[in-house]
Amino acid sequence: MQFIWAFLIGGAICVIGQILMDVLRLTPAHTMSTLVVAGALVEAIPYKDKGLYDQFIEFAGAGATVPITSFGNSLVNGALSSLKEDGPVGIIGGIFEVTSAGISAAIIFSFLAALVFRPQG
Repeated sequence: MQFIWAFLIGGAICVIGQILMDVLRLTPAHTMSTLVVAGALVEAIPYKDKGLYDQFIEFAGAGATVPITSFGNSLVNGALSSLKEDGPVGIIGGIFEVTSAGISAAIIFSFLAALVFRPQG
């Protein structure tokens, strides 16, 4: 049953993104930004000593962690945990501490793809 929920929830998030692009005519960049902010806002809603998106992850598993909305969740989690430990100064460091591996991978793989495929710009 867990696989079915992951498929349905992940698919629903993707359908929302597709609707944003098709109906509202948002660009892919605007759609991605909207979904990241939505994930961050949902995580900011407290529910049972956690954020609401964390509860969503417990229910949907990979269906909630794979889509881009989970990046917003990670940003908020990093900021809040660093806020508790280091105060307001640690918010920016906490954001990058949690997401640095994903950001670094995106930069490295983009560079390698640019070397192989010679982008036109």
